[in-house]
Amino acid sequence: MAHRSGSANLPLHGGRVPPWLGQRMTRLGAVMTQAIVHHYGRQEFLRRMANPFWFQSFGAVMGMDWHSSGITTSVLGALKRGLAPLSGELGIRVCGGKGSHSRRTPEELIAAGEEVGFDGRVLASASKLVAKVDSAAVQDGFDLYLHGFIVTDEGDWVVVQQGMNGTSRQARRYHWLSEGLESFVDAPHAAIDGRSAGQIINLADRRAERSRSAQLTLLQDLGPDRLARECAALSGAAKAPLAQAVLPHLDLPDHHDVRSEDVVLRRLQGTLAAAAEAGPRDFTDLLMVPGIGARTVQSLAFVAEVVHGAPCRFSDPARYSLAHGGKDGHPYPVPTKVYDETIRVLKSAVAQAKLGNEEKLDAIRRLDTQARALERNATGPSFDRHLAEERENSHLYGGRTVKGWAAPFASSAVRNRGVR
Repeated sequence: MAHRSGSANLPLHGGRVPPWLGQRMTRLGAVMTQAIVHHYGRQEFLRRMANPFWFQSFGAVMGMDWHSSGITTSVLGALKRGLAPLSGELGIRVCGGKGSHSRRTPEELIAAGEEVGFDGRVLASASKLVAKVDSAAVQDGFDLYLHGFIVTDEGDWVVVQQGMNGTSRQARRYHWLSEGLESFVDAPHAAIDGRSAGQIINLADRRAERSRSAQLTLLQDLGPDRLARECAALSGAAKAPLAQAVLPHLDLPDHHDVRSEDVVLRRLQGTLAAAAEAGPRDFTDLLMVPGIGARTVQSLAFVAEVVHGAPCRFSDPARYSLAHGGKDGHPYPVPTKVYDETIRVLKSAVAQAKLGNEEKLDAIRRLDTQARALERNATGPSFDRHLAEERENSHLYGGRTVKGWAAPFASSAVRNRGVR
């Protein structure tokens, strides 16, 4: 994967994650990480965290607001809580966080290094430098307020940090990946997320090497006082803009609801068809976990794609919100009973895999394979009909939002397909 992999618009969105969702995000994030590491290794998990499209999809499948900047804080917080007790087993640690937590990153890295053997002081310096580059060398109008540093026992790492522009009500997320990193100030980013807000002064771009050298020369030759006078004399002069590299861009809209144009419909229908063909009875027999219903299989199919899907699959992160809804009721209330069943199946599968029995994890992987095979020819309900049906049945699935529990549709003839 290229160091700079693209950008996305992240609207600022207020509110807090309620405890009932935060606890579930912690458990689901941890068990999905276990599955990824089991199948693909720690380095692959870091590569995915450095991919802004995958990161947004990961947060959406957890039931967070699919398009908002809050996914960054919530995902990193859930992973920090969920992976802490598993750090010895997985060899992955999450340091830093939002606000005051970000300032404790260096000491957390030093402590982790002393525990497992990597040079935590070197990584603490890297953490500070990464923050400096994105706050000073990349002058794009966004003030950093979050810094997450994920490190493995081998000393490999990924940084996810985010800045805010209060005037435009936008956020920009920056991704760094240690793999193949040769310089902190010469095109080091794995990705930068955020809507274009005008010209960016990016002194970390390769094309700015001459500018960096010239700044040092000017400072040495002229001295700070004369340099300040020269800059004042030049203020207001017209300057020709430099061409900026055009990166793949995921433009996450301001609207909070999930609309049909926000998802790739053929992929959605392939996922739903794979879940339907697996069938509650056959899938229960395959997983050897009693009580799994059609709705849980559907959520597992979305989760399976986040665990196993190729990077090109995550161009429409809104689609993954159809697994477990959203805390604000978009696209529909979080189906807590389905969410809990999804976690239970995944935990059982991972536990069995640790003992050498891969059958359950392999069954989940086959859901993803089947969805991709079916999506070319799959048909099914329209996007709007699928959302309407989910909302009608929300109370059966333990639907919940920040405002409370979902109530039955009084005027709807709801088909009771079972709570799972």
